[in-house]
Formats: sequence, structure tokens, C-alpha cells
Amino acid sequence: MAKEFAIIDLVIMTPTSGRSLFFIEAGGVLCNMKIFAVGIGGFFGAIVRFMIGHVIPPQNGFPLGTLIINLIGCFFLAWFFTKTAKRWRMNPNLKLAIGTGFTGAFTTFSTFSVETMNLLQTHRFFIALFYVLVSVLGGIVLALLGAKVASQTNGGVE
Repeated sequence: MAKEFAIIDLVIMTPTSGRSLFFIEAGGVLCNMKIFAVGIGGFFGAIVRFMIGHVIPPQNGFPLGTLIINLIGCFFLAWFFTKTAKRWRMNPNLKLAIGTGFTGAFTTFSTFSVETMNLLQTHRFFIALFYVLVSVLGGIVLALLGAKVASQTNGGVE
């Protein structure tokens, strides 16, 4: 019996194999649904980051919005992956959409790096050092706290 492919077939050829990158096999299994899940999550994460960045602008040159976004992301990602690994049964594509897509687009290491570079270039060395220390140490502390909170709470679907 020949396999029939669904209508969705994006003709994006990979350089090495010459095969289509996205397609649906017979039976409705999307071979690269993971890519779509990450992209959809990333779309929403980037929008939320953009909105928060405009609500919390830099304060006297200090990138407060980016700091808050990244610290929230550290807490959330550790909480989310701890919760989904230990307690929640979740569709793996949804987990990718939320964890990798949304949170990956919501948080922003590149903006943190550029903002630190800008602080250094404008000779705000102590502000830059403070920003780096609070971002890195605060991120680690909040990730540990997020994992701890997820391990201790009993809410959600088992």
C-alpha cells in the first residue's frame, strides 16, 4: 500500500539530503511538528518580551526591563521543566512550544550582552558589573527557586 501525503508539504529542500524539510506522513504524523511548536511558542514569547520591554523602559541607562524579563524566565523555565519532568504528563510538542519556543524567545541573552557592552562603552563600569552579577547570580538563584517550588507544589494534572 502506497503512503499518501497530506496537502501540507512545504518545498524546502535541505542542502545535504535534497528532501523536503516539513511534511505530514500518512496517518497524520507531522515529521517536524517540533519545529512548528518551537516557532509558535517563540512567536508569542517574542511579543510578550517586546511588550514588557516597552512597559518597563531603561531606568537612567539601566536595562531594568531586560533584567526582569530574564529573571522571570530563569524562574519559569526551571519551574516548568521540573514540573513537567516530575508531575505533569504533557504533549512533547507543547512542552517544546512553551519551554524552548516561548521561554527562549521571551528571555534574551543577546540583548543582555549588548546592553552590558553599551554600559561599558559609556563608561558605566559599576552599573555594567552590577547588571552582570544580578543577571547571572539572580538567574541561578531564581532557577533553583523555580525548581524547588515546582518540586514542592502538588497542583496540576498528575
